[in-house]
Amino acid sequence: MNTENVDILIIGAGPSGSVAAGYLQKQGAKIKVVEKQKFPRIVVGESLIPRVMDHFNEAGLFEALDSYGFEKKPGARFIRGKEICIFDFSNKFGEGWDWTWQIPRADFDKAMTDELQRKGVDIAFETEVTNVEFNGTDSITTIKDKNGTFSQIHAKFVIDCSGYGRVLPRILKLESPSKLDPHSAIFTHVKDINRPDGVEGTQISFDIIETEVWLWVIPFSNGNTSVGIVGPTEYIDKLSATANTEEAIKNAIKLSDFYVKRFDKLPFEFDPIHLKNYSVAVSQFYGEGYALTGNSTEFLDPVFSSGVCFATESGILAAKLALKQINGEEVNWEKEYTEYMKYGIDVFTTYVKEWYTGNLQELFYHQPENPDVKRKICAVLAGYVWNKENTFVAKHHNIIKNMAYMIRENRMDS
Repeated sequence: MNTENVDILIIGAGPSGSVAAGYLQKQGAKIKVVEKQKFPRIVVGESLIPRVMDHFNEAGLFEALDSYGFEKKPGARFIRGKEICIFDFSNKFGEGWDWTWQIPRADFDKAMTDELQRKGVDIAFETEVTNVEFNGTDSITTIKDKNGTFSQIHAKFVIDCSGYGRVLPRILKLESPSKLDPHSAIFTHVKDINRPDGVEGTQISFDIIETEVWLWVIPFSNGNTSVGIVGPTEYIDKLSATANTEEAIKNAIKLSDFYVKRFDKLPFEFDPIHLKNYSVAVSQFYGEGYALTGNSTEFLDPVFSSGVCFATESGILAAKLALKQINGEEVNWEKEYTEYMKYGIDVFTTYVKEWYTGNLQELFYHQPENPDVKRKICAVLAGYVWNKENTFVAKHHNIIKNMAYMIRENRMDS
């Protein structure tokens, strides 16, 4: 069996794996990326948030990605009947990027890996990890290519960026139930032939059908738009009595007074994809010789587009710490990695939970708006969830529910 030796093996070539690879390539590390699928491929996670731009920039990918002309995302709109709440990333608390992209992931992920390969990064597509054995921090990973040929990779460290493939959590039995209630989603793309001119046509929006049910609309620069429905699994399952995803998404579009005329009766670019009970978790984020990143650790919910942000945040951080470790520097993985990542995940988990309780929606639609509150919430939605100077980060456990309670009490008194 053929073998090769690397400093760091990266499993998965999505956003997490790509930023990890980009950073490590710049540092001169000997790396290899193995990816089970062939790119381009369709995957969820099409709405980014500004924090990710820091990671693409640091990984040396920003200029290449910017040249593709992906649709710019300066904020987000939340619709509830006739009520509208718009967040503008340029009007947020603290420093940080004022915009990001909304992207068809098939094209975006291919653009990243094309740039990495242009820079000399070794990426093995259509290659599956079948086993990993650790001997201290060193490891031997067995892989199988598209022809069924097995080989082995000796690595000083492994970064699992496999996303929903969850390679190491599966092999090492690290999977754990999510703390969030079971929700599901169905999405597809349409050729947006009824797209209005101007901002309305390109505005990313979330249309609230019920407190826990919402439709996403993500326009792309190629003329297509992603349309998806999210809600409790039981609700999503009832959209089609025969579990037909095409029927389900058509019925979901009909529930949107705002978008039904734009998208009703349009053909789908691909069979709608059903993501059932999508929230996942793990029992630990790292071990001797490996780190888990992105969806290999936890995936919360698509409502605030945090998935790719946590993927790139953890991917580039794991790369930095792994490089320090193989260079003989001491790394406190619990403090520098797990505690750091869990803090940001914990903040977003609160926002996801309070969205579905309706408490956060009370703050979104309260009139008159409180500009200070809105700026601080906007910073969270932009992904800056480690800035403890923001009270809506530092006091996230209680501040949303307390303010929502006050709003309801004042409404009753009046």
